[in-house]
Amino acid sequence: MTDLTAPDASGDWSLDRLADAYAYPAVDGPWLRANMVSTLDGAAQHDGRSQPISCESDMRIFGTLRGLADVVIAGAETVRQEGYRPARARDAFAARRAEAGQTPVPAIAVVSGSLDLDFSLPLFVSPLVPTLVLTGAGAPPDRIATARKAGAEVVIAGEGSRVDPARAVRELADRGHRRLLTEGGPRLLGQFVAEGVLDELCLTVAPLLTAGDAQRIAGGPAVAVPKRFALASLLEEDGFLFTRYRRN
Repeated sequence: MTDLTAPDASGDWSLDRLADAYAYPAVDGPWLRANMVSTLDGAAQHDGRSQPISCESDMRIFGTLRGLADVVIAGAETVRQEGYRPARARDAFAARRAEAGQTPVPAIAVVSGSLDLDFSLPLFVSPLVPTLVLTGAGAPPDRIATARKAGAEVVIAGEGSRVDPARAVRELADRGHRRLLTEGGPRLLGQFVAEGVLDELCLTVAPLLTAGDAQRIAGGPAVAVPKRFALASLLEEDGFLFTRYRRN
């Protein structure tokens, strides 16, 4: 288990230390990692967004995970609620990404069966690398055409209007995206869990209580047998716990 509870001389965990600690494992195939935040009472959001339950160090780890990924996967609702924009290039990760043969920034992959998205947004028309849209074979042809006209790469990863999680992982890997990061939302993460394709969960536990009826980090039908993961690392700062679990 990695322990970075002692920060560097600046009082922070340096990006280099975090990047080393969160490096993707050397495996023969894709590796799907999730990054989520939850309150003590299980809320994944407050007022519909995750930012109010986050903190500065959580965002530092968030940026590190993005800096290491080939592609960031998000559900359409999360893209709308969180106001997703194209990933930005960061000097701190430029050398690592170049050495690993990665593009300057991770691609964003949006999962949407209906393609009910605003394709005039910067996420689609002005990313540094083309945004991918994962959808089903039954998606409306006019919406597929609109997505492609905006510059997005449409990836068929399911039948009808449903995106198959396992197929989505395979399709992304076939395009060279093997270091996968999903940022939710809860319904999408629940689908990855149910299909058994999630390899790692990076979970920030915020020292907050919100009550209410906010979603958990993973939604949808329960799995028949709970999935057992093993603790890989643990960090703490100001009462926030930054955990990382891997599939047994």
